[in-house]
Amino acid sequence: MKINKDNYLRQLRLHDEKALVWVIEEYNGLVTAIVRKKLYALPQYHEECISDVFLGVWKNIEYYDEYKNSFQNWIAGIARFKSVDYLRKYLRELQTESIEDVTIAAPDDSYDRIMAKEVSREVEQMLSCLRPKDRELFTKLYVEDKSFEEVSAETGMTKDVIYNRVSRGKKKIRKLFPVREGSGQ
Repeated sequence: MKINKDNYLRQLRLHDEKALVWVIEEYNGLVTAIVRKKLYALPQYHEECISDVFLGVWKNIEYYDEYKNSFQNWIAGIARFKSVDYLRKYLRELQTESIEDVTIAAPDDSYDRIMAKEVSREVEQMLSCLRPKDRELFTKLYVEDKSFEEVSAETGMTKDVIYNRVSRGKKKIRKLFPVREGSGQ
């Protein structure tokens, strides 16, 4: 039987391997793009994660409901979740390695640039909950590492006003991004 867009779901549910091959050919680009985006700094996990996505489709096809979601969205969700699983796996491996055993082979400080970019992204996400003026204060104080006196002189705000705005901003950030137990913070 020739597999196509009209019968691949039925055949996949019957565990027809040809249907899985068709799904891989049809959705490999989407899955690869998602995995590479989520695991961009961990290329050693890309192929394994992509394979696990398709294995997840094969093992869990009975849970797919075409009336609730498109197959494309469903497989994209699996790719995102599998990528997050691989990130967790990587973090667990880092936690179990001794610092003496870790070597970073990153020419031209590419590892440092990747980590700086990731930290920058996380900082932007955290600060996005603040008003623009408060974001500016946090950036000057905590990213540019300026003193309260310097920020006061630059912005024309008194130090007390800056302290109050920063305090309220910290409370808002803590509320939206709570520190989980066991995270070491």
